[in-house]
Amino acid sequence: MKLKEKLNEDMRKALREKDTLRLSTIRLLLAAIKNLEIAKGKDKELKESDLIGALSSEAKKRKESIEEYKKGKREDLVEKETKELEIIKEYLPKELSPEELGRIIEETIEEIDAKDLKDMGKVMGAVMEKIKGRADGKVVNQMVRERLTKRESTRITEADEPK
Repeated sequence: MKLKEKLNEDMRKALREKDTLRLSTIRLLLAAIKNLEIAKGKDKELKESDLIGALSSEAKKRKESIEEYKKGKREDLVEKETKELEIIKEYLPKELSPEELGRIIEETIEEIDAKDLKDMGKVMGAVMEKIKGRADGKVVNQMVRERLTKRESTRITEADEPK
């Protein structure tokens, strides 16, 4: 079943069961998808990866809100945002383990033939397209940066060795 169909079905179920939090969260997700459809234009068909990207964006907003509410000592809002995040995660693909993510990053670096941090943008773009919604961008950025820095230092060390 497609993601949008599942969201619509679950929204009807939440309506019947009078689950207000789930209902409002699903409506919010459907609104985000609708906004994406409008932005893409009528003639463009959205791919499932686009929908996952929209949901990932909503999940990221919740994570950021949770951090801010914790700083402001607003436990009531932290709890609400946490529950919404849990609902959103039900519709997202399972997150990648650090090992799986590392493997994808290494493969992408090889494909692009990235040599140093100057290639960071190319690598990040390709990796994010492959993993859409299955890993946090900050974590990916950190892992890519570490690997490219290591490659750069290895290349420099090899260049310094006498031949």
